[in-house]
Amino acid sequence: MPERALRIGMVVPSSNVTMETEVPALLRRREAALPERFTFHSARVRMKRVEAAELAVMNAQGAAAAAALADADCDVIAYACLVAAMVDDRGYAAIEGELAAAARENGRDVPVFSSAGALVEAIRSLGARSVALVAPYVPDLTATVVAGIEAGGVRVCDAVSLGVEDNLKVAELPPAQLPKLARRLDIEQADAVILSACVQMPSLPSIAVVEAELGRPVLSAATATTWKMLRVLDLHGGVEGAGSLLAG
Repeated sequence: MPERALRIGMVVPSSNVTMETEVPALLRRREAALPERFTFHSARVRMKRVEAAELAVMNAQGAAAAAALADADCDVIAYACLVAAMVDDRGYAAIEGELAAAARENGRDVPVFSSAGALVEAIRSLGARSVALVAPYVPDLTATVVAGIEAGGVRVCDAVSLGVEDNLKVAELPPAQLPKLARRLDIEQADAVILSACVQMPSLPSIAVVEAELGRPVLSAATATTWKMLRVLDLHGGVEGAGSLLAG
């Protein structure tokens, strides 16, 4: 067990209120069964509406936020906005590199990853070659996320877009509606289902429910981000009640 709690850093949109609840909730479940402990530290970058112009501004602020989190001596930093990393023409790997360089220049060589990269890696870790997904975005942004996932070698066979641009409204979408939305998906060719392809759309209470109903692995941007954190920190075991990805 480490001498101090592991410090989880997240760069989040200024209007995000979900990642700072779902990621800690998952890791608190883990703390109930395993010895390590965590603390959570966020740096906010401005973004209120989920549209291309604001997402570009957010990406431009990411490096400064990562440098600020380096001041807290975080053990890992997540760029916790999936769509922002997906819409950037450079790709999410370039954003991860930029944020890592900013932290390093501020005296802390800390692992940095994005929720976008974590989602693609998590899908592939499940052995899934195709997925269906639910996203809160307008259809054009959902199409961009689909293209980003497919660029990672995973086919998206169906997607539901909810058309919500106001990021605070995304956080108000009830997780209880997700089983019904998941039933709208054509999953005949899907190896897994992404119940929330957005770090702001809450999904945690419904993941295990939908997984049991559909008989396929179900994940979200938040569970994929948590899974990647555990891998980066070289922590074994899982988190109960959060789907196959985090089962351990």
